[in-house]
Amino acid sequence: MNLTLKTLSFALLATASVSLFAADPAPAPAADKQAGPNPAKQAIAVRKAAFTLIGNSFKPLGDAAQGKAEYNQADAQKRANRILVLSEFLDSSFPEASNLGEPDTKAKADAWTNKAEFDKKLKEFQEHAATLAKVTATEKTASDAFKEAFGAVAKDCKGCHESFKVK
Repeated sequence: MNLTLKTLSFALLATASVSLFAADPAPAPAADKQAGPNPAKQAIAVRKAAFTLIGNSFKPLGDAAQGKAEYNQADAQKRANRILVLSEFLDSSFPEASNLGEPDTKAKADAWTNKAEFDKKLKEFQEHAATLAKVTATEKTASDAFKEAFGAVAKDCKGCHESFKVK
């Protein structure tokens, strides 16, 4: 598991770095290069990468929960663990400075003006992701326990998108 977490962490950071540089192809003036990367843009790149990777793991779990795909315990556990690890990157990826608006981010200003509610929803998502990871470690089929745990995570995603994401 440690190797998986390290590999996943490296992949997330690499993706965020590539996203950051790809999003701003114009060379920075020499003074800006000395100051370092823009923390707001880095935070946005990290959260975009995390959400992309979460989505990539989420869809196959949803297909299994809905009976559209066969449930494979090893695959489900791998994907649930990824979602859990990636959810932990989100804690620090919404600093006030990253409230730049479109096209930089699809996060609504409400993520910062209603920070307590946003943080509550994020915490619930992380808790439900942990439950999903535990369930997939033991469930050998797309059982009711799996469907319930997946449903809680899906509800968290939908609720946050409705409240805090520009459509």
